Amino acid sequence: MAQLRESATPPQRTAGWRRAVRLRCPDRLFENWPHLALALAFLAGYCLLALVRYERFGSPSWDLAIFTEAVKGYAHFGAPLVSAKGPGFNALGDHWSPILLLLAPFFRLVPSAATLLVGQAALFAWSVGVVSQTSARVLHRRAQGLQIGTAYGLSWGLQRAIDAEFHEIAFAVPLLAVVGRQILLGRWERAAWWSLPLVLVKEDLGLTVAVVGVLLAWSGRRRCTGSVLVLLGLGFAALTFALLVPHFNPLHQYDYWSKLPGGVQPNLGQVFGAPFTRLTVWKTMGWLLGIVGFLALRSPLTIIALPTLAWRFASSNPAFWGPDWHYSATLMPILFLALADAVRRCREAAPPWLKHYAEAVVAAAPVIAVACLVSLPVGFGGLADPGAWPGGPHVAALRAAIARIPPGVRVESSLVTLAPLAARDDTYLIGAARQAAPQYVCLELAEHDPVAPDPAGYLAALHPGSGYAVLFSGDRVVVLRRRA
Repeated sequence: MAQLRESATPPQRTAGWRRAVRLRCPDRLFENWPHLALALAFLAGYCLLALVRYERFGSPSWDLAIFTEAVKGYAHFGAPLVSAKGPGFNALGDHWSPILLLLAPFFRLVPSAATLLVGQAALFAWSVGVVSQTSARVLHRRAQGLQIGTAYGLSWGLQRAIDAEFHEIAFAVPLLAVVGRQILLGRWERAAWWSLPLVLVKEDLGLTVAVVGVLLAWSGRRRCTGSVLVLLGLGFAALTFALLVPHFNPLHQYDYWSKLPGGVQPNLGQVFGAPFTRLTVWKTMGWLLGIVGFLALRSPLTIIALPTLAWRFASSNPAFWGPDWHYSATLMPILFLALADAVRRCREAAPPWLKHYAEAVVAAAPVIAVACLVSLPVGFGGLADPGAWPGGPHVAALRAAIARIPPGVRVESSLVTLAPLAARDDTYLIGAARQAAPQYVCLELAEHDPVAPDPAGYLAALHPGSGYAVLFSGDRVVVLRRRA
């Protein structure tokens, strides 16, 4: 009898657990569906924004081609070789981003650069849901969570990143959002575990992991966990800077040391002092803090942004100082979760005027975000321009030119067609195929381009001993094929 009672107990407990889950699931679904709907809405918007730019050949740089070739290498069970940066160049010798391997199955199904753009849109949209739901839980008000989530989704940092097409930091954005969520909810061990994949996104994010560890230790709740995380973050950052990236680099070095004042032997006075003398740096800080009404300064969560700000502002490259490109995307989830934390802190202990100000900033956050988009302008604001939509004879000529080039061949291309061709061909930026002449060349010629009268002669000079014949020509777009 005792054995029967013992064997009957687990099914009874299981049935009770199942009933409890069934009762809780509708409540959780009712609680979370607005945040899920918000994330899906931004997913659709981000896809529209990215694919419209891609379809109209609005590539701002060659980065999309670089990442497309890297993912293509993983998808075919090979190394992430990037011909766009040079023959046989391994992407891991540029940035330590093995997390790109996660996109390989999707690229295998849909071998297109657009796959990366949709993947980035999905990662950003995931972070919108996390920020929205976390803010609602922290502030105990669903409406305020949706307001912060909407403002975050519209934030200029994310919009800039989508305008700049795909970059590896797309994975860091939702990871940082989840790390911030776990910290705000007091789930210290989960915050530590969720921060660890950041070291696979980019080499500098090991420093961010270390700062997360400092924050955990500073809280006084998990000093041991925080200390271990600091050591892991700093150790892995040192490993990637000193060993992993140089191992895969053709020159066996980390190329970006040259971006510091003084190069590989940086001038520490300029590294630490120069950022405070640059007007662009102060303007960027105004854009970053202004979008959250400067309230993020009241939250300790903001210190997670310090490593990214440090390397950007200490660099000698002016492109890192301003609000352009994708460099501010990883700061957005930190700042908006810090906003929710700051409002909670103001409610608990703050002068009445500051409490009213904090509540007003939450209500106005979506309006502030839209104002920033219009002022810069970036992102969704650009769709109002009729020129943003695909069409016209030049776009038709570019599509026709790509269609004349078969898959699996060696191609040299102008910047605008580099990414679409990189998804299927061994693609080089024009003039970069030094080891062997390409089989095909796709040129976009500017108005009054001196190459336009004789593109075949230009290529003969570029690749001595190889002759090329025009295969397609239309609206300043030319495709040439190498003669046998």
